[in-house]
Amino acid sequence: MAIIVLVLAYLFGSVPAGAWVSRLYKVDIQKVGSGNTGATNVFRTLGAVPGVSVLVFDVLKGGIAVLIARLFNIDGWLLGGVAVAAVLGHNYSAFLGFKGGKGVATSFGTMLFVSPMVALFGIPIFLVTVWLTRYVSAGSMVGAASVALMGIWASAPLWQIVTMTFLAGLIFWTHRDNIGRLGAGTERRFGEKKAPAQTQAAPEGAATEPSATTNPG
Repeated sequence: MAIIVLVLAYLFGSVPAGAWVSRLYKVDIQKVGSGNTGATNVFRTLGAVPGVSVLVFDVLKGGIAVLIARLFNIDGWLLGGVAVAAVLGHNYSAFLGFKGGKGVATSFGTMLFVSPMVALFGIPIFLVTVWLTRYVSAGSMVGAASVALMGIWASAPLWQIVTMTFLAGLIFWTHRDNIGRLGAGTERRFGEKKAPAQTQAAPEGAATEPSATTNPG
């Protein structure tokens, strides 16, 4: 029974809203920007309306996966597993060759239905961090870490703390390239246009490294 529940949660989280919305605009989101299917890359590539649409969908699919599990009286460690499975589905979608986004919005959605007050605590932390640094990646990581720390401070049940900590760690893992760019000072800030040098064709035979210049998300 538990395996079936986790597989269903994974498949629910695998629904690739970013890829499907982008196709409506005749864009393969996996081949532009950062190559991720999350809301940040969709926002930067296609604009606010599709970006916000994907954001809302990704939050809701994580939250609904947990909500449905609770309607079937699933709680405790298995509910934490449902949350993790939904996020893994988003990050490594079965519909996209096990690729996807970075799991920030879907993680927030799951936590919103696991522990609403703790999850909501992460929103102002995320917003302030992005406002101060203009780095969405930094806001995502700091916000995720703050949720895990808030869970510990609020003496949440152990299964919730472990779930929050695991999801925060997963967000850091999916942002490992961003961490490297932050350290090198090459991370693209929110609202920042690409430098002219990034749009010029590379000399014939020269090696290119897209990961050093692509945007997060």
